Amino acid sequence: MEVKPTVVKQHSQHLSSDRTWVDLFPSTIRPYLYLARVHNPAGTLLLFYPCAWSVTMACYAHGAPVSTMWTYVGLFLAAAQVFHSAGCVINDMWDKDVDAAVPRTSTRPLASGDVSMFGAFVFLIPQLALGVWLLMQLNEYSLRLGLSSLGLVVLYPAMKRVTNWPQAVLGLCFNWGALLGAASVVGAVDWHVYVPLYIGAANWTIVYDTSYARQDRDEDAKYGVRSTTIIFGDQIRPILAMFSAVVCSLVSYAGYCNGHGWPFFCGVAMGALHLARLLARTDFENKESCDATLLSNAWFGFWVWAGAFADLLLTTQ
Repeated sequence: MEVKPTVVKQHSQHLSSDRTWVDLFPSTIRPYLYLARVHNPAGTLLLFYPCAWSVTMACYAHGAPVSTMWTYVGLFLAAAQVFHSAGCVINDMWDKDVDAAVPRTSTRPLASGDVSMFGAFVFLIPQLALGVWLLMQLNEYSLRLGLSSLGLVVLYPAMKRVTNWPQAVLGLCFNWGALLGAASVVGAVDWHVYVPLYIGAANWTIVYDTSYARQDRDEDAKYGVRSTTIIFGDQIRPILAMFSAVVCSLVSYAGYCNGHGWPFFCGVAMGALHLARLLARTDFENKESCDATLLSNAWFGFWVWAGAFADLLLTTQ
């Protein structure tokens, strides 16, 4: 009885200082929307762009019309929102106790007590059902490939207690769309193209999630949450620069294997410049600066996709 008023007070302070469009909804619905992170597009975009790369590259390689690309890009955008929201619910269910002890996450609906574990579980079921339904709109090969990633989705939160590299596991989970996008277009995966793309995207996740998680480094160490931001220590900037170089190299190699022209590589170059600028400007000792890196990283995804899209447009003219 003594804990609840403190939690409610923290939550109300969060809402008053950082209001979003979610606050327009009734109070009974609002905590569930915050639990699903629908107010923050960063995670959805970071999940979506590898799918969009893969779809557009497959359309380019197989001479598919632009309308086909838009159909699958739209489908994967919807799927990214659904699966990202479901992933956030699963993650918060795993991390409820730790989140309650960390100031930045203590106002999350599960940690603050605004949503019960049972309520979160019930909320999760229709999201997973909708996600599976969206996968069922794809061909049979893609459906099997997509369902095979669900184990990673469920297991990732536990990796923060098992390995110092949970961001690597997140990368493998979060970028499955780099394989699935091409499979949805042609019913198969050209592995020598899309495995480098997938690994490159997974390294990109290490870059942006390590930058983002830096703001919680002290709390993570205190509560036994393992993370690359802890093991990278004061060398975080040069190490992330190395990972960024790997990202751009592998994405470029995938484009080369796919037979792309100069627009694709211009897109990768623009993305590389953005990553370099972002890495140089991020103050890793400032929580707000670390927090802002997540959404800003989505621009790398946009530039790579824009290059692939420009290439596709030139081939269809």
